[in-house]
Amino acid sequence: MTERQTLLRKDPAAAAAAVVFAVGLATMGGFFFFEYVLGYPPCPLCLDQRMAFYVSVPLAALLWLGASHGAARKVLLLGFGAIAALMLWNTGLSAYHAGVEWKFWAGPADCSGPLNSLGSVGGLMEKLQSIRVVRCDEAAWRLFGLSLAGYDVLVSLVLAAVAGLGVKAAWARPAEE
Repeated sequence: MTERQTLLRKDPAAAAAAVVFAVGLATMGGFFFFEYVLGYPPCPLCLDQRMAFYVSVPLAALLWLGASHGAARKVLLLGFGAIAALMLWNTGLSAYHAGVEWKFWAGPADCSGPLNSLGSVGGLMEKLQSIRVVRCDEAAWRLFGLSLAGYDVLVSLVLAAVAGLGVKAAWARPAEE
């Protein structure tokens, strides 16, 4: 435990980047596990929620490397600011998705509305055999009452807070000359 405390005290910006990287990578592993191992296909909103992780995790890895090797304060501020903004956006998107699942409000028509344009009767059977709609308004899995979108709200909010701490730590670094 002392090594972790030493890293946190020695370079809080690198520690914040490491936490964002590790938690983000674990979250990505989780959603790929649910999709490819457990067989829960993602809905369109789930796919949109992944975008913040696809950007933030590699950026956090670069910030971790940069903070450990003396990157400029401006670079660290911009990087952590971008991660915080992305994760706050993702928190809102995940909360919206969770609300759609709980039927608090309507979701997007492409994944929670009726199927209106099926075409002619002849093509109907062909379309019905090839169509696979994953609905955004039905939670595929829940644990303790929270769906995956609900857990994404929590994870994204925590990562936004850690990125905010990274901004604070980067701001406390001495300015470049």
